[in-house]
Amino acid sequence: MSDLPVPLASLPVEEESLVASNPLSLWETIQARSKYLVSRLLWLFALITLLYFALRNAPLADIWNTLKQLQLWQIGILLAINSLIYALITLRWWIIVRAEAKAVPYFPMLAVRIAVFGVSYFTLGPQVGGEPLQVLYLQRKYGLTYTRAAASVFMDKLLEFLANFFLMAVGLTAIFHAGIFSRNGSNSFVSLSGLVILFLWPPLQVILMMRGIYPVSAILRKISNNKFARFIFAFERMAGTFCQRHFYALLAAMGVSLLAAVGMLSEYFFIISFLHIDLTFSQTIAAWTAGWLAFLVPLPGGLGALEASQVFALGAFSISAASAISVTFLIRGRDLLIGGLGLLFAGHSVRK
Repeated sequence: MSDLPVPLASLPVEEESLVASNPLSLWETIQARSKYLVSRLLWLFALITLLYFALRNAPLADIWNTLKQLQLWQIGILLAINSLIYALITLRWWIIVRAEAKAVPYFPMLAVRIAVFGVSYFTLGPQVGGEPLQVLYLQRKYGLTYTRAAASVFMDKLLEFLANFFLMAVGLTAIFHAGIFSRNGSNSFVSLSGLVILFLWPPLQVILMMRGIYPVSAILRKISNNKFARFIFAFERMAGTFCQRHFYALLAAMGVSLLAAVGMLSEYFFIISFLHIDLTFSQTIAAWTAGWLAFLVPLPGGLGALEASQVFALGAFSISAASAISVTFLIRGRDLLIGGLGLLFAGHSVRK
């Protein structure tokens, strides 16, 4: 045994006895642990790389100059609103999970939800990508099956899209009322009509699942019946069971989701006010909607699209490009702060 890479004295008693009976088991253990360590290092490297590219392209000096224009109490209000928004978003997910898993606590889920935003914000795609963290958290920490955990995340995203549908309806109404389309051509209506159809899906999906109808499964059955499709069938049915058995929890989660949506709108109103930009109520909502739509562009954090949307929308209301860019600097500063914190949380969970 003298040629073993690690002395037996450093091993637990049960591993020592195992090695004594089978010398190869120690080498297999070392290989398994090495693979685990390498996988963790790769995850950490990926998270650090995402953070590096985000900060490299971010106008940090300009963000700081914009923040210096604000009073300390104004920054405090913006931070408080964002804290409330993420508390509500987490509460929505917690209500869904707790309906069938009473032992899952709320506060640890808050860190997971922020980590999800961090991963989603810094990766390609329309603000999605970090959801597997939610599934893995529930599976590994509380023993939920993969399908049940995925069903809770599916319901969480569905109700998030439902709130977005509400915001979309309000925002498009404000855009038409503010006259952006009449000033910049009617072709924009055609491009936004697809989004309207897209955001009609969440309320229809909830209504159909409450009636025991599963549209996603029905479509997939006509395309494929492989293992992945059967997994989709299972978690859509579980999500439907939640809608049918836990109606009051569903209403509570929907209400919390709408409150979070109102919080996001309120934050934009405060930003406009703090930067002394004079807009009417409908103009402010229209400008916010333009920025929100920019995050649907499949770029990390809507990079470039957010800035263009604010210059375009606020310019339609005779607001200078400098003021519009100041708005985006505040939004970028907020997202980089929360997204960076989320990546730290994600990295901490990987290390654990």
